[in-house]
Amino acid sequence: MTFSRRKFFAIAGTTAVGTLMVSPMEGLLARQTFGSRHGRGYGSLVPDSNGLLDLPHGFQYRIISRTGTLMSDGTPEPSNHDGMAAFPGPKNTTILVRNHELSINSSTRAQVPNPYDPICRGGTTTLIVGRDRQLIKEFTSLGGTIRNCAGGLTPWGSWISCEEDVTIPTATNGVTKPHGYNFEVPAKATSPVEPVPLVEMGRFNHEAVAVDPKTGIVYQTEDNGSSLFYRFIPKQYGNLKAGGTLQALRIKDRPGVNTNTGFVVRQKLDVDWVTIPEPNPTTVDNVRVQGRNLGAAQFNRGEGIWYDDNKGKKDKKGKDDKKSKGEFYFTATSGGPVGGGQVWRYIPSEETIELFVESQSKDELDMPDNLVVAPFRDLILCEDGGGDNFLIGITPNGEIYKFARNALQTGEFAGACFSPDGHTLFVNIQTPGITLAIWGPWHRS
Repeated sequence: MTFSRRKFFAIAGTTAVGTLMVSPMEGLLARQTFGSRHGRGYGSLVPDSNGLLDLPHGFQYRIISRTGTLMSDGTPEPSNHDGMAAFPGPKNTTILVRNHELSINSSTRAQVPNPYDPICRGGTTTLIVGRDRQLIKEFTSLGGTIRNCAGGLTPWGSWISCEEDVTIPTATNGVTKPHGYNFEVPAKATSPVEPVPLVEMGRFNHEAVAVDPKTGIVYQTEDNGSSLFYRFIPKQYGNLKAGGTLQALRIKDRPGVNTNTGFVVRQKLDVDWVTIPEPNPTTVDNVRVQGRNLGAAQFNRGEGIWYDDNKGKKDKKGKDDKKSKGEFYFTATSGGPVGGGQVWRYIPSEETIELFVESQSKDELDMPDNLVVAPFRDLILCEDGGGDNFLIGITPNGEIYKFARNALQTGEFAGACFSPDGHTLFVNIQTPGITLAIWGPWHRS
C-alpha cells in the first residue's frame, strides 16, 4: 500500500488522545487467522481500523514517539528506529535507549555537540516513559556513528550500541575516523555521552550483543552472509573499556562449517572458541576471515540475540527446574533451506549449540531480526522480510505464532523489549520511524 505523510500524521493524531483497542466486532471482521503450522498463540489478528498495527483481541497500543517530533533537547527525533532496550527508571518510569540506523547520506541525524565523527549521522536517543505509557522526556544520547543497527543491554545498566558499517577514512568520503565499533551508553545518562569506541570488542559489521550476567562475557552477532558468532571476554567485569579477548565459536566436529543447511533441530553440538589474532584491523574488514581460517562456524546473517535466565522454566514433572542454566538465543536472518531464517540456542554452561527453529516457509517465518525473551518465556521476533512483516512468537517448545502485523507494510519491526514490570512490550516500526507501546492479556498465552 502507498503510505503518505498525511496518513502517518492522521494515525498519530488518532493515537495521541488515547489508545487503540481491538474490539470484539472488529474481531469478527478479521481477514484471516495468521496462524502457523505449530501454535495458535493469542489467536487471530484483528485488522486495525487506523491501518497501523493488527493485534490479537484484547490488546492495545499507543504511539509514544515518532520521527520529526521536537525532542526535549530541542532537536528533531531522528529516523530509522532500530535496536532498543528497556531499563527501570525513577518513580516506576521506564528508560528506553534506542538506536537509529543512519548512514552518512541519511536525511536525518542524531544531533549532539560531541559527535564521534562529525560527518556521520547515526546514534542513539533516550526516552523516559511514565507508568501510563506516555512519553515524559526524550533526547539524543550518542551521535557521530554509522548505522547503529542493534546492540544489547548490560547487567550493569547500560546499552551497547553497535555500528553495522566498517567505513574507514578515504580522500573522498569525508569520514574522519574508522567505524565498525561498539559504543556504551549508560541508561541513566541525562545528556550525550562521550563516544568511546570499544575497539577490542572487534571492528566488523556488528549487529547485536547480549551479556552473561554471571561472567560478564559479551556475546556478539555479525550481519554478513558468512558471519561468525563471537564472544568478548573482558579483563574486568562491567568495564568494557579496559579491553579483553575476542573469540569466535567453532563447532568441534565440523570446523569451518557453514550452518545454512544440514543441521537437525534440537540436536546439541559441542563447541569451543578460537581467539581472533587482530580484533581491530583498521585498513581491512577481515575479522571474520581470521576466524574462518581458524575453523569458526559461519552463520547466514547473524542478527538479534538475547539472554534467557530461564526463570520459570519447568522440568518434566512441571516443577521449577532448579538445575537449569542461562542460555542465549540468536537469529540467522537468512539461514535455512528457504532463506526464511533460523534461531540458534547456545548454552554456555554446557558449551553446546543447537538449531532451535528453522523456517520451512516464509509464510511461517520470514527473516527474523531483533528478538527478545518475554517474561512468560516465549521468544518475540521482529521480522524483516518483504511484504507483510510480523512480530513472531515462539514458545519454549518451538511452536510458532503471529502476534502482531505491520499494517502499514512499510518495513521491518525492530527493537522489541519489555518494560521492567513485564506489562508492556515496546517495539519500533523502522519506517517511517515509530515507537509503540503494546499491552494486554499476556497471561492468556
